[in-house]
Amino acid sequence: MRLGIDLGTTRTVVAVSDRGNFPVVGFSTPDGDVVDHVPTISAATDDGLVHGHAAEQAALRGAPHLRSWKRLLGRHGPEHRVEIGGVELSLMDLAEDFLRALAVDLLERSNLPHREELPEAVVSVPANAHSAQRFTTMEAFRRAGFSVRALVNEPSAAALEYAHRYKNKLNRKRDHVLVYDLGGGTFDAALVTVRGADHDVVDTAGIQELGGDDFDAVMLEMALERAGVSMDEARPALGPLLEECREAKEAIGANTKKIVLELSALGDAAPDGPVVLKIADYYERLRPFVEHTLTALSQVMAPGQGVDDVEALKEQAADAGVAGVYVVGGGSGLPVVPRILRERFAHRVQRSVHPSASTAIGLAIAASEDAAPGLQERFTRHLGVFREQHAGRWISFDRIFARGTPVPAPGEPVLIERRQYRPAHNIGHFRFVECGALDDHGQPRGDISPHGVVYFPYDRHLRDRDVFRRDDIARMDREGPPIEERYEVDATGTVQVTILDRENGFERRYRLG
Repeated sequence: MRLGIDLGTTRTVVAVSDRGNFPVVGFSTPDGDVVDHVPTISAATDDGLVHGHAAEQAALRGAPHLRSWKRLLGRHGPEHRVEIGGVELSLMDLAEDFLRALAVDLLERSNLPHREELPEAVVSVPANAHSAQRFTTMEAFRRAGFSVRALVNEPSAAALEYAHRYKNKLNRKRDHVLVYDLGGGTFDAALVTVRGADHDVVDTAGIQELGGDDFDAVMLEMALERAGVSMDEARPALGPLLEECREAKEAIGANTKKIVLELSALGDAAPDGPVVLKIADYYERLRPFVEHTLTALSQVMAPGQGVDDVEALKEQAADAGVAGVYVVGGGSGLPVVPRILRERFAHRVQRSVHPSASTAIGLAIAASEDAAPGLQERFTRHLGVFREQHAGRWISFDRIFARGTPVPAPGEPVLIERRQYRPAHNIGHFRFVECGALDDHGQPRGDISPHGVVYFPYDRHLRDRDVFRRDDIARMDREGPPIEERYEVDATGTVQVTILDRENGFERRYRLG
C-alpha cells in the first residue's frame, strides 16, 4: 500500500494505492463528520500552532490563521519568515509542521487501512514550481516523517488518472491528453502523450497565482460594491467575509441565477438586508481570469505561440492529436469554467468525476506497484546563471538546462551538466535564475524566479573565508585555476551545483533555491 498526496493550496487530498484500487482517504472532523480532504490552513491558539481541521475550527472562533500558505512557496524560498498570531517561523518549518499534523490525522483520524505506520508516498507540486518550491516540498515531507518515492507535477498526475479512467478515448491518432488544472490557488496546464503504460509530458505551463481564492475575492469585491462598503472598512473582517464567499461559490450549480450574501461579519457596517448578485454578472467578472488560463493552454499546444482565436485553438487541438481536454481541480467546479472551455474545444472537454481528487488519485496510480506507469517529466522552465563578460562590461545569461529537458525518472542516474574554464577574477559571483521563456538573444524574459546568489573563492588565498561581498571581486594578475561547475538534477527536479578547483580538489556544494 502506498499514498498519493496532493498538497493543495486550499485543500490537501490523499488517495491510496491498494491492490489496484485507488480510493480517496476520508478524515474525521472535530464535529464527527467524515470528509475527503484536510484544509490547508494553520492557526495560532493558546496551545501553539494547529493545522487542518483543528485550524479551521480555531479560525471560526476568531484565532489568527493563515489560509492558502502554499502560495507563499511559489513566491519565496524555504527560509522566508511568516507570522501567525505572534508565532514566527520559516516557510519550511510551517510546511513541516502542517505535514506532521497530516501524518497524525492519517494514522489516528482517517479511514486509511493498516494504520500502524506511514506508507511510502508520491507527492505533487505545481507544474511551474521553481527549484526552491520543489526542494521545500520534498524536504518538508521528509522531515515530517514521510518516505517520498517521487515528486510529480500536478497536471501530470491528473493525466495518469485520465488514462486510467478513460482508456477507450485514447487511440493511435489521438494519444494526447490536455490537462486543465484549476485549483484553489494555482493554474497548471500540461500536454501529455499516452502510449500504453508510458506517459511523456510534452510540455507544461502555469500561472503561479490564479485559482478559486481569486474567484472568492472577486465575489467579495462585487458584494462590497453593491453594499457601498470600501475594502478598507471591510479589512478587519476579511477572513470571515472571504469564507462566506467561498461557501456561496461552492454552492453554485448549473441552474443558479443569483448569489445571496449576508455580510454580517461587517458588524455595524453591514447592510440592512442581504446583498444579491446576479450570477451572469459574476461570471462576466470571472471571464478574464478564465481567458487568461487559455493562454497557458495554447502555450503547451504550440510553445511560444499565443493563440486567442477560437477556431485556431480548435485546429491546434486537432493537430496535436488531443483525445480530450481533462478538467480537474476544485476551482474548475464553477459552471462558467467548463462552459468557456467548450466554446474553444467543443465535445472534447471532459470534467473529472472527482475534480478535487483527480491529482491525488493520479499520484496513487503513479505509486502503485502493480500499475506503475512510465512517467517522463521535463523541465518546465529554463534554468541558468548570469555571467560577466568582457571584464564585467557585459552581462550574459548562460542557460544550463533548457525548458523541456527530460528529468530523470526515480531510480535513474542524475542528469549532469558541466562548465569548465579558467577565471579572470578572484571570486566567482553566480546569480541563478529560472524563467519561462528566452528572447531572440537568449536572455530571460517574462516570469523570472531568482534563486539567490553564490560566491565562490577562485583565489586560493581566500578559501578560509565563507562570506564575500560584491566589492571584494577584483581581477587577478595571473591566470586562475582550472574550475569545473557540475550541475546535478535528480528525479524530484531539484538542482545542486558543485564548484570544483580541478587542480587541488577544493570544492563547495550548493542546492539552488
